[in-house]
Amino acid sequence: MDLKEFDVILGMDWLTQHRAVVDCYKKMIESSGESRVVFVGDQQVVPVCVISAVEPRRLMLEGCEAYLAHVIDTEKVKPMLEEVPIVRYFLEVFPDDLPSLPPHREVDFAIETLPGVSPISITPYRMAPVELQELKKQIEELLEKGFIRPSTSPWGAPVLFVKKKYGSMRLYVDYRQLNRVTVKNKYPLPRIDDLLDQLKGATIFSKIDLRSGYWQLRIAKKDIPKTAFRTRYGHYECLVMPFGLTNAPTAFMALMNRTFQEYLDQFVIVFIDDILVYSKNREEHEQHLRVVLQILKEKELYAKLSKCEFWVNQVVFLGHVISGDGVMPDPSKVKAIMEWRIPKNATEVRSFLGLAGYYRRFVEDFSIIAGPLTKLLRKGIAFQWTEQCQQSFDELKRRLTSIPILVLPSGSGGFVVYTDDSKQGLGCVLM
Repeated sequence: MDLKEFDVILGMDWLTQHRAVVDCYKKMIESSGESRVVFVGDQQVVPVCVISAVEPRRLMLEGCEAYLAHVIDTEKVKPMLEEVPIVRYFLEVFPDDLPSLPPHREVDFAIETLPGVSPISITPYRMAPVELQELKKQIEELLEKGFIRPSTSPWGAPVLFVKKKYGSMRLYVDYRQLNRVTVKNKYPLPRIDDLLDQLKGATIFSKIDLRSGYWQLRIAKKDIPKTAFRTRYGHYECLVMPFGLTNAPTAFMALMNRTFQEYLDQFVIVFIDDILVYSKNREEHEQHLRVVLQILKEKELYAKLSKCEFWVNQVVFLGHVISGDGVMPDPSKVKAIMEWRIPKNATEVRSFLGLAGYYRRFVEDFSIIAGPLTKLLRKGIAFQWTEQCQQSFDELKRRLTSIPILVLPSGSGGFVVYTDDSKQGLGCVLM
């Protein structure tokens, strides 16, 4: 327990046991037991300034100016939107909710199914009473916004709820059967390390998170019936792109790349619905931020203010902490790795390596250290947690607690790579 400025705190149990006598005037606590103990407090007299409501009222009547001031924690209180430079001129980009159906864009979201596929309809899942109540509420809200409409489609997927971070429930349509017969869109998502490499020399950042990004892209008219879902309260179909469709991330990524094509990797990087504006100084950032917000305004793309940050020297983006000093993993993600329990099966090993591997660029010899765990994922290998596996598990955790900040090189002087390899792994040093 952190006592901060206190040396010790005496509780009621101790005071009772020692029959303590408290003298507030002398600032003393004295025990009356067999072993006499006396605690003497700070004897410095601190003047107490008390003013009644009558006094300031009298002074104001005499013409004195009065101000009401109070202390706030500036780290916890975000500035008002109207106070943020540049951003205050684009208030319409940050509505409290999506105002209406999005416009038809250059390309609407299409769902191309495999040849000869017949419509698929699944019986609705059973729900608890509290889930039914939430289902009815959310359907009414979506109908009111115009994001869904009643359907007579032969297609029909069931729905379920997924609990969000703070306890609220997100309506999720189970499109697994539709996804199984959908032609996969091979549009590439950018590599995270490629995105971070673009930030060299940047010292000031603004992060913009789009509000319900998927709902800002319309479904192609011919494919609306394929999005139909069945519920206790009726049969509906989506007019905007819902969560859960196999090609949704790539389709939205394509939209954002087209939207910011001219400025990508110059002063803006985008990953699906997350936008990062970066600059070398405040003067540049003023221009860059204005350009990005103007594009969002013109394209009628809306952001969620509570998830945005502006004019900061350090920002968390895609699981990394980014600053002018370089890049390091998000401490909250590292904490999750540190608290990971010993895996009981190959699936749990795969999950652990997936999260730890996200930060492999920060861990020297990652593949060699993770070797015993990787072997557990091979087909036909019985799961057996050996001492080597435990050492590998512990060592990865240890390495991730002492990771360095990676400096982003400018690349202007060229690179020299020294490599070495063995039967167990490959290593290299960038000079």
